[in-house]
Amino acid sequence: MAPASSAPPADPAESQAFQRWLKKAALLTGFATPEEQQRYNEEQKHLRCEKWKNELMYYSPSVVFMLKHLKLSGCAVPPSNIVCAPCDLTRSGGFNPAGAIVLCQGHFAEKKHMEDTLTHELIHMYDHCKFKVDWYNLRHHACSEIRANSLSGDCRWLRELDRGHTCVRRRAILSVQANPKCPDEAAAERAVNEVLGELFQ
Repeated sequence: MAPASSAPPADPAESQAFQRWLKKAALLTGFATPEEQQRYNEEQKHLRCEKWKNELMYYSPSVVFMLKHLKLSGCAVPPSNIVCAPCDLTRSGGFNPAGAIVLCQGHFAEKKHMEDTLTHELIHMYDHCKFKVDWYNLRHHACSEIRANSLSGDCRWLRELDRGHTCVRRRAILSVQANPKCPDEAAAERAVNEVLGELFQ
């Protein structure tokens, strides 16, 4: 029979598990540094964003529908192309024509808001894939924004006090105005009004 190990037990203070527990206790009791608290908060926002994203990709009717039709159009979207990241406070998400979507972690109080945002960005991705949108053409951009705002749930009456075209128009103007090729609000408004006029004759 082999003799029992004579090594002393590990010092709890050197244990990785103990160090994790100590950090968690400091965070929960308010004894963490502001930097540790900020890092922990961002990690929690990221984890929640990823969890909701994965649930929406498998169980949301609108997201599943858009993913299916993107795939049928030759533009399949793997989960790795939908990224949760910190953003400024002016947006909830974004689409990059290179084939990526950003969901702004921490900007979603509820999963339904994330669902509408993800659907909105997937509509932009579909438009880019199917219609070869030139994002520097303000009319192209306006058309995609009008479609995304109309179809994603962004302008449902529970979210917006103003209804229908007013909401779609206002949100489309704000997005087109953020386009680097848009010289001013008047140009954004003109592009949106022209496209709306053609779409809703």
